[in-house]
Amino acid sequence: MVMPFDVTHPTAATDAGSASGEKSREAPGPSGPDPGTDAGPDLLPIVPRRHMGRLLAAAVALLVFLAVVSSVVRNDAFQWDVVLRYFTTSAVLDGLLLTLWPTAVVMVLGFVLGTALAVMRLSANPVLRTLSWGYVWIFRSTPLLVQLLFWFNIGALYPTLGLGIPYGPQLVTVQTVNLLGPALTAVIGLTLHEAAYAAEVVRGGILSVESGQTEAAQALGLTRRRTLRRIVIPQAMRSIVPTAGNMLIGTLKGTSIVSVLAVHDLLYSTQLIYNQTYQVIPLLMVATLWYVTVTTVLSAGQYYVERYYARGTSSVLPPTPPQRVRIQLAALRARLYALTARDAVSASRGGG
Repeated sequence: MVMPFDVTHPTAATDAGSASGEKSREAPGPSGPDPGTDAGPDLLPIVPRRHMGRLLAAAVALLVFLAVVSSVVRNDAFQWDVVLRYFTTSAVLDGLLLTLWPTAVVMVLGFVLGTALAVMRLSANPVLRTLSWGYVWIFRSTPLLVQLLFWFNIGALYPTLGLGIPYGPQLVTVQTVNLLGPALTAVIGLTLHEAAYAAEVVRGGILSVESGQTEAAQALGLTRRRTLRRIVIPQAMRSIVPTAGNMLIGTLKGTSIVSVLAVHDLLYSTQLIYNQTYQVIPLLMVATLWYVTVTTVLSAGQYYVERYYARGTSSVLPPTPPQRVRIQLAALRARLYALTARDAVSASRGGG
């Protein structure tokens, strides 16, 4: 017995599939309308999340800052008129000059000697490594004030310094007391002290450079000295500069300790003045404001030096503070222009 079969015409099946496909394409899916079509004004604008904790903390910090500034400005005990009177006097400016040039000399000589010590520390020669380690150990273990007092009294150990034939006659002899004055003693003591810390800073910067850079330079046939000067040191500066900037600022403030040697630096000059006028607080504020001013200038210079040596780390450098101000002003002008244009459109529609 032959059973009848229900055979559907292929054309009808194709038409039915096409119709169902068209319906499925027309029906919106669970993800909403097609992103390519115009969604209309019903969509809500996307706004950033508001962090109430941050806003509250910023408000509290701003209130505390304003309270501190108000208490300083309105406190008559600071005697701001006296501060302005002595801020640019010749005695204070001379003391400032005697603070700046020893700082510059100490930093330059300290890092020159520190670089040599760092290279000795990384040398394959055990004698050089030991001598460098011993220098750093000695000068980092003793306080700076003790070192300055020791160099100031070096005449008790070596009354004279001579130049001549070893174990023979002396050709030139100089009295140590006449050779080493207070300013020169301070520069020598600060330089030897700074070199010990600079050696560790430079050594850390050199070790931060990947060993593959040195291996590539050796593969190109570069000598060890040229590899260190042209490849390692420029890359190590990214690690050296921030710490060197901190050392520079610390040295600037640390020069105030040379007042124990009667060196007329900035702090010692203000002390001489308030010992005569008994205006201690205003003169200390004069010294403080000068230290803050010079430190601010040095910090700005450190920022641009760090930016210079960071050129190889990224293709696009972050904007500088003046560039950030210009970007913020441009964004503010664009926002004000958009608000003005929106108000003008609303006013025109209302009038029409």
